[in-house]
Amino acid sequence: MKKYAVIVAGGNGERMGTTVPKQFLLLQQKPLLWYSVDTFLNCFPDIQIILVLPKEYTATGASVINDLTPQNPVIIAEGGPTRFHSVQNGLKQVSEPSVVFVHDAVRCLVTPNLLQRCYEQALQTGSAIPVVVPTDSIRIIDGPTHKATDRNALRIVQTPQAFLSTWLLPAFDTDYQNIFTDEATVVEASGKTVSLVEGEYDNIKITRPLDLVIAEKILAGRSAF
Repeated sequence: MKKYAVIVAGGNGERMGTTVPKQFLLLQQKPLLWYSVDTFLNCFPDIQIILVLPKEYTATGASVINDLTPQNPVIIAEGGPTRFHSVQNGLKQVSEPSVVFVHDAVRCLVTPNLLQRCYEQALQTGSAIPVVVPTDSIRIIDGPTHKATDRNALRIVQTPQAFLSTWLLPAFDTDYQNIFTDEATVVEASGKTVSLVEGEYDNIKITRPLDLVIAEKILAGRSAF
């Protein structure tokens, strides 16, 4: 089946405290988004990449990854005011029945194994949402009170999230709501039940400066093998 990857790099990375959007920060001399695109292409050479970028960085983003895809040029889409709108803009480029991945560009340590698990489950169940069990103790805030909860009953949600296009495209044909924190919440709002798949603890999202240090260590460890 045809495959698309909507790789969302539309943010400005304010929490990183840099003037350059975090998707363009360097990890071992390459921008973060380069790693995400490269992993998708290595896993699925026939995949169509749709890269969603801030308007003022579309040319920069294209120059970063064009050498990776000489046979199948990346489609560039313009980011929107929220993640929902950025994904919505990217999905406008999906033109045929397919499995569609939506991935945060700054989850640059995603592995081919995780991509393959998501793809296979999306084919079987219509969706695949990677999750991991929290490792910290968790407390639930309820107004002025709070209480401990069983972390084994909770899951931390990651990307890529994969869906059949017949699920995802109709779901995004709607107006934005505050509850839309990821693609799974949008698809659930359309009446579908999403399926979870095992994620990976190394699949971190680069959000703060410390995350970049951790990513350097993880990538160095992979290179050692």
